[in-house]
Amino acid sequence: MHQPTVGTVREYTLGDDDVPWVLGTHLTERCGPLARAPDGNRVLLIEAHGFARRLPYHHHKLTLVFAAMRRFRDRLSDAGYNVIYLKAETFGDALETFFAEHPDATLVTMRSPSYGSERRFRDLVADAGGDLRVCENELFVSTRGAFDEWADGAETFTHEQFYRWMRRESGVLMDGKEPVGGEWNFDDQNREFPPEEWKAPPAPSPEPDVVVEETAAWVESTFDTWGSTEGVRWPVTRDGARDHLEHFLEYRLPAFGPYQDAMRTDDWAMAHSLLSAVINIGLLHPLEVIEAVETAYHDRDAVSLPSAEGCIRQLLGWREFVRHVYRQTMPELASANQLEATASLPDFYWTGETGMNCLAETIGDVYDRGYAHHIQRLMVLANFATLWGVEPRELNEWFHATYVDAYHWVTTPNVVEMGQYAYGVFATKPYVSSANYVDRMSDYCADCRYDSDKTTGEGACPFNALYWDFLARNEAKLRDNHRMGLMYSHVDTKREAGDLEAIREHVVDLRANVDDV
Repeated sequence: MHQPTVGTVREYTLGDDDVPWVLGTHLTERCGPLARAPDGNRVLLIEAHGFARRLPYHHHKLTLVFAAMRRFRDRLSDAGYNVIYLKAETFGDALETFFAEHPDATLVTMRSPSYGSERRFRDLVADAGGDLRVCENELFVSTRGAFDEWADGAETFTHEQFYRWMRRESGVLMDGKEPVGGEWNFDDQNREFPPEEWKAPPAPSPEPDVVVEETAAWVESTFDTWGSTEGVRWPVTRDGARDHLEHFLEYRLPAFGPYQDAMRTDDWAMAHSLLSAVINIGLLHPLEVIEAVETAYHDRDAVSLPSAEGCIRQLLGWREFVRHVYRQTMPELASANQLEATASLPDFYWTGETGMNCLAETIGDVYDRGYAHHIQRLMVLANFATLWGVEPRELNEWFHATYVDAYHWVTTPNVVEMGQYAYGVFATKPYVSSANYVDRMSDYCADCRYDSDKTTGEGACPFNALYWDFLARNEAKLRDNHRMGLMYSHVDTKREAGDLEAIREHVVDLRANVDDV
């Protein structure tokens, strides 16, 4: 049974009247209340449809969640569980139905990582006249208590320190007290752009699934969704998720490390694992993926240490880190806006209709599959929005709606804090750049109508003027940041040369003609 290995999970048992309540993001019987339930036990799943109407969610995201729940229901029934599967507009409606039929039951569920969900579920169960026990969420590698002990009351957090602590505590990629290979990370080896002749490993493609096809058609006819309704490629069963993991280990992990930050036109997957969506709904436990990657490094000559460590850092380090930071800083994080950004999200984030090839290609990837990798998210989508001055809550909502792996606990620290520097709880500077970064790490600029080397004038890439205008506009807040000294020396040079006024005028023109950007 996979469960957290950093920290202690308080043990508990289930009585005859205890009924595991499996949420749509907890689809596993390998940990949590369901792992402790006797054979033949009652199990509750609620397919609540109301949440799917709150935002224009990606068609593939809703299809994935609902199809995975339905396939999980069938698997539990085949295994002998007494599955109570309720479809309702709201959780409250379903809970009233459940307790009317099972008045003596006590629901037992793992805590959802999304802020306020435990309180809401307790209130809904109480309103329905029932009882609820909430247990530790075991779908992470570390417990809440372990992180709190490590943080020791700190108000700001450093990912690198946390990651090293997690390595030591878990023993992953460790040689005694030292990291395997003598280095904690291999960032400097994982920032290459592939040569033109390099071909990405094949992306996995699940077998056709009748439940997925039926669910996809139902989602299309029932909800106001965004994104393509064709080609749902995400696995919806544990067997399918395991197949995707093995495919990654065999074909994609060897090339993952050096090219993990690279972006190529018409190469949506590169060598990324494509496992985040199924991990975030419980079909794979992050620890089993970490263990599999570590084993592949030791047993497969093709898997280098930089590739293995780069993947493990994202799961053992970053995913765990943002989950805990979110918990520590909510609800303030969700509304944070320390740079006082107030602009609306440009319509082309929804339409993809922009002459900026990097944005058009990335938004196209998201539209087609509900996915684009982490550098596209940070250095294209969030970068532009931050330079444009988009209000963080609005960008966060867009990410939450459009990505198959996105939940509030995932997007809020990644978008509001890392992407837009809106709070300052762990981001030490804004992660913004001019066109130079995009040009260096992608092939987008070669086929773009804009010139990545020009800052103002006809055909100048908007990233350039927006970048310098952003620095000038936020100078009072950012100049004293020790990590921004070099950038502000360049601002000073442009100011002395009289360039800032032309840059500002160019930005004003861009904003006035945003539909033509």
